[in-house]
Amino acid sequence: MTIQLRLLLWYVNNLKPRVDLSKVSAPKLRAVNRKELEKLRWIIDGPPCKMAQVRDDVFSARDGVDIAFRYYQPIQRKGSAAILYFHGGGFVDRDLDSHDKICRRLAMMNQMPVFSIAYRLAPEHKFPGPVEDCFDAFQWLVSKAADYDVDPERIVVAGDSAGGNLATVVSILAKEAGGTCPWRQVLVYPTADARLQHPSVTSLGQDYFLTKNLMQWFVDHYKRTDDDLTNPLMSPLLHEDLSGLPPAFVCTADLDPLRDEGMDYADKLKAAGVEVVFHNYMEVIHGFFNLRRVMPRANERLHLDIQAFLEE
Repeated sequence: MTIQLRLLLWYVNNLKPRVDLSKVSAPKLRAVNRKELEKLRWIIDGPPCKMAQVRDDVFSARDGVDIAFRYYQPIQRKGSAAILYFHGGGFVDRDLDSHDKICRRLAMMNQMPVFSIAYRLAPEHKFPGPVEDCFDAFQWLVSKAADYDVDPERIVVAGDSAGGNLATVVSILAKEAGGTCPWRQVLVYPTADARLQHPSVTSLGQDYFLTKNLMQWFVDHYKRTDDDLTNPLMSPLLHEDLSGLPPAFVCTADLDPLRDEGMDYADKLKAAGVEVVFHNYMEVIHGFFNLRRVMPRANERLHLDIQAFLEE
């Protein structure tokens, strides 16, 4: 564990202002977290990668509502593949800005354009709202691929945490729809089982940034009823048939409460005949994709591993 990570955990566990999850609203938590990230952003991450173009735009979802997205065009581009990115945040928090640097690095290192989607958040838009927004985003990009010089058969769906869940669920929905499917799926420490029953949820559910209590708070805001917890579009680990999904890059963090369900999901994909590249990064916590200066070696290794996966 790096000195920087030890200091961050000490700050989070001892100095960071406490939020009473039993009383705080989702908008209030978003505001608190946004302020905290702004205060720490130069400590936890480096400067943004330069792009040839970055612009914000919207597409129209199934209910006619405009969904925002951010388009990243790298300075150097090769091929016609693109990355459709869904940010993490428990389906309740985070936005295009919180994952801006991740998307820039993905675009630069893979020399691919990135489309980052601002899907609507719970509890204002409960399950399956975010799922529908993300599937609509995939279908929109397939239909508009030529406008961006993208091959609709070479679209990568990617995301971290809740975004990793959404990426693999989009892959499931695309397969079931029988049309164009994602070319690859990149799942960075994904949520895969909303029941919160895996051993690592208990053993690592405190002191390592993401806590069991916060995970339960996210789930309670995302679900409509308890029946949603076993819906495979919320808990893809419970899906009966994962065969035929696109090749998957799945990674976990060894000090992450989500570790065990991510491992189990990778194993279930393999058992279903899906090509899987799996990595468990040691001595890092949930969120290290956003913490380049705190865990630099693991962060760099993750980007290089994704790059290798997408070059195959």
